[in-house]
Amino acid sequence: MLQRLDCRVLGGISIPSSSQPSGGPKHLSSNENISPVDASIHYEPQEYTETDFLLPSKLYGTSGVSGSRRAKHADGAGAPAETICSMVLQILVPFLLAGFGTVSAGMLLDVVQNWDVFQEVTELLILVPAVLGMKGNLEMTLASRLSTAVNAGKMEPASEKWMLIVGNLALKQLQATVLGLLASMMAALLGWMAEGQMPAHHVVLLCSASVSTAFMASLLQGIIMVGVIIGSHRLGINPDNVATPMAASFGDLITLALLACLSQWFFSFMELYSYVLYLVDLLFLCLIPLWVVIASKHPASNLLLRTGWEPIITAMVISSIGGLILDKTVSDPNLAGIIVYAPVINGIGGNLVSIQSSRISTNLHLYYPPGEVPEDRRSCFNPCRTFFGSGANHRSAQVLLLLVIPGQLVFLHAIHLIKGGHTLPSPLLTVSFLSASLIQVFSLLCIADCMVHALWRRSKDPDSYSIPYLTALGDLLGTALLSLAFLMLWCVGDSGSV
Repeated sequence: MLQRLDCRVLGGISIPSSSQPSGGPKHLSSNENISPVDASIHYEPQEYTETDFLLPSKLYGTSGVSGSRRAKHADGAGAPAETICSMVLQILVPFLLAGFGTVSAGMLLDVVQNWDVFQEVTELLILVPAVLGMKGNLEMTLASRLSTAVNAGKMEPASEKWMLIVGNLALKQLQATVLGLLASMMAALLGWMAEGQMPAHHVVLLCSASVSTAFMASLLQGIIMVGVIIGSHRLGINPDNVATPMAASFGDLITLALLACLSQWFFSFMELYSYVLYLVDLLFLCLIPLWVVIASKHPASNLLLRTGWEPIITAMVISSIGGLILDKTVSDPNLAGIIVYAPVINGIGGNLVSIQSSRISTNLHLYYPPGEVPEDRRSCFNPCRTFFGSGANHRSAQVLLLLVIPGQLVFLHAIHLIKGGHTLPSPLLTVSFLSASLIQVFSLLCIADCMVHALWRRSKDPDSYSIPYLTALGDLLGTALLSLAFLMLWCVGDSGSV
């Protein structure tokens, strides 16, 4: 006897009230009726698109919200109640943790820049923003994708959850290896263009240090990230508010410490045992087929294996340009003090905009099918729409922008306390640093609002595309604005402290 089931519409897929008799497997199409049983039994990876949810179930269509409900939920207005107080509290703790992590990274960079390897292989400073930016390319992107899946209720089946996690971690290790190699080659190229020469042994050291750092940092932070998302979900905390900044909380510090230590270690025996550096590169390259095999087992990671390279490679190039600016600025003794503040302004800007990007992406996944955006996002972009309105995403943009000045004041004074505590930042330094940070975050929030909706309109998954671009732009904008601020301080004769 066939059991009558209620009719449901999921992402434009109609599931009729009566089940079909069992027969050959049916393929999914937008105008074909299938039974829930057939859908759960048979699926093919090639039917997935970049905007599908990450778990392999065709019943997880892209939108289960009708037109009237969609209008009600537009821009998060009808999403589960989230008060301003709860939003601020959920964002504030990981924001402060991430901030102090970037402060620690800045202080560490100030120390290691005087190490032999950084003095001899100056291209390492070009490599620093690109390697640190991988948390935006990889960790934050993974956090945003998993947060969307959690908020959409797609992380409940244990077998599917772990299949998803393993596939994405393998994909991330593959991407880290490739990006580490490309970042080192980009640093060598930019260094050669700037200096007119590039010794071969410097290139080998850059490759070994970059690939090793990217691989080890990605593995460690990926495991931590999965634990944070699962834990926040069990505690009833919105992962969108905590996952991406937690991904960066100590990511900069861990990555920079690994890069500095591995570079110095490789440098210590580069002359006598240079073959070790080649063996290190060969080892990580030989692991690539293993990661490809594991990542291809899951339909969603298999799709990203083929289509997810464009944003992370482009973001790496953008971050490398920021690294070149940093290298040239630090090479001027009058502007060398910038190196302490660069990781802070870049890290905080990327953390804040990643929260907003993840929230907007989750809202679009929940309430709009690919290609469709809220009514007010279909016309020409207006920056005022980013911050003014009644939706939850407007409120979060306001909260994130308001966090910039008090947060950076705390981090600015923390830097001076750690440096000895005998001086305070000068008024001109404070105003210049806060102005640069405010301009950076304001610009990034506007770009994020425009970019995420534009990607969704083109049926691209914002979770995989937007955060790499945004964090890379944050590095470039932050470094450029901070360099300009320090140049202005030098022109007026301000020492930066009183």
